[in-house]
Amino acid sequence: MINLGAKSQSVQNQNGLIKDSTEATFAADVLEASQEVAVIVDFWAPWCGPCKTLGPMLESAVKATEGAVKMVKVNADNAQMLVSQLRIQSIPTVYAFFKGQPVDGFQGAVPESEIKAFVDRVIKATGGQSPEQTISDHLKTAEEMLDEGAVVDATQIFSQILSIEPNHAGAYSGLIRAHIALNDIDKAEAILNGVPAEISNATEIESAYAQLKLARRAQSVGPLQELKAQVTKNPNDHKARFDLSQALFAKGESEEAVHELLEIFRRDSEWNDGAAKQELLMIFDALKPNDPVVLNGRRKLTSMIFT
Repeated sequence: MINLGAKSQSVQNQNGLIKDSTEATFAADVLEASQEVAVIVDFWAPWCGPCKTLGPMLESAVKATEGAVKMVKVNADNAQMLVSQLRIQSIPTVYAFFKGQPVDGFQGAVPESEIKAFVDRVIKATGGQSPEQTISDHLKTAEEMLDEGAVVDATQIFSQILSIEPNHAGAYSGLIRAHIALNDIDKAEAILNGVPAEISNATEIESAYAQLKLARRAQSVGPLQELKAQVTKNPNDHKARFDLSQALFAKGESEEAVHELLEIFRRDSEWNDGAAKQELLMIFDALKPNDPVVLNGRRKLTSMIFT
């Protein structure tokens, strides 16, 4: 089980992450501290207008790293010897230190996007990992767990990702699909209804919606074995075959579900106002675009349409 708690805790407790320093404490606050983690130093002055804009943006970017870097603020007016030693020509000036040595820096006010790029560059140069990459790695792990049946563990990781990044469409999608896998359809629907409006149209959310709709409909179909027996007895019983496809998909047998729908389409493409084709397209939306079931199913459906 992967634990995101250590990093999320650093967001809640910023003690020591950002601090003021002086010439007297610079060695401990920066040179010694940078032996463990990169330290970004902001040289500012009370009279410096650009500093008032740069400082808060830099603090925000550092906090977003959740402890991957630290920040020290130095009033240049009170640290003239240090300013001279580092050959600082103008304020604001920002340096990043690692292992006691400056590894990157810039002068003057820069846009927020450049500040973020600078912080990410420092993390990468010092062998760290950006928050985005960390979350991406955890999301991949959770998806693998979900595929392997470790649904409860996957659910916990998806939830932890959302506690750090509340608008993460992939984590929301994963959490919804995990509750579907747990057959907790009502909970999955409640989570879907709580998705922030900003990401409601994301591909991941639309995929989760398709899975939820299919799972909800599958609740009303009969037992799998009975449906198989009905179809065997009467291959032209399209309703039974359609229900069978829904039951199969609910059991995770997506390839078999697609096969049954294609068979309905082959026998009668217009049955029930083209229900087989509509259901196929919904399954394709529910699965990953590069899933072999989707690729093969789309190819066969296209072949039938144009034959």
